[in-house]
Amino acid sequence: MRSLAAFLMLFASAACLAQADYSREKRWADEITPGLVVGDAVYLAQKSGHKFLAIYSAAPQPHAAVITVHGSGVHPDWALIGVLRSQLADHGYTTLSVQMPVLAADAKADAYLPLFPDAAERLHAAVAFLKTKGHRNIAIASHSLGARMSNLFLAGTPDHGVGAWISIGITTGEFIEPDKLRMPVLDIYGERDFPQVLKLAEARAEVLKTLKGSAQIEVAGADHFFAGRESELTRQVKQFLDLRLK
Repeated sequence: MRSLAAFLMLFASAACLAQADYSREKRWADEITPGLVVGDAVYLAQKSGHKFLAIYSAAPQPHAAVITVHGSGVHPDWALIGVLRSQLADHGYTTLSVQMPVLAADAKADAYLPLFPDAAERLHAAVAFLKTKGHRNIAIASHSLGARMSNLFLAGTPDHGVGAWISIGITTGEFIEPDKLRMPVLDIYGERDFPQVLKLAEARAEVLKTLKGSAQIEVAGADHFFAGRESELTRQVKQFLDLRLK
């Protein structure tokens, strides 16, 4: 598994290549917020003063709260993340779905490396927001590139306030600094996921043995985006959270 130091070297080499596209974030927000059926739009502030969209869905008498994190270039109500955040709220988990920094639609995954500290700051703000709402049991469920961003936040942030992590199809196929996670991790991916996700599944399973309460699940028939298998994804995530955070 790659070290945080090695990742930061990659970040340093890419640092001048990209900046978050705030205009595209705004276009996403303008497009999705008028049609929200589940949850309310809230805007969280970064140190720079930039405010980013999050969708807050409060469950009555919630078991815990879950921050949901999308993959590259999309938004917090996109596809499987939109289903996951809504269905978890129906199952008694308050959710906060966070807009992560985005680039142009044709940007490659590694172009996002300079934005990982931005993503970590947003996740820190999301945890702080949930704490103001009285939540103390908090998990992160993150997909694809969002799982990589969450991994960096969790491994690199002391006292992050997160008690469990659901990593959905982490695109590098590996965890950074797993010894620093110190929490139960659910590694979930599709039977027809990306080659790198599948290739390194066994290595991830070995890592999970060192993290008490962790598990790995391959969802039969699912692709990387869990198209048509979103409810099964929610079921597995709920089952894991029921055991770890209730």
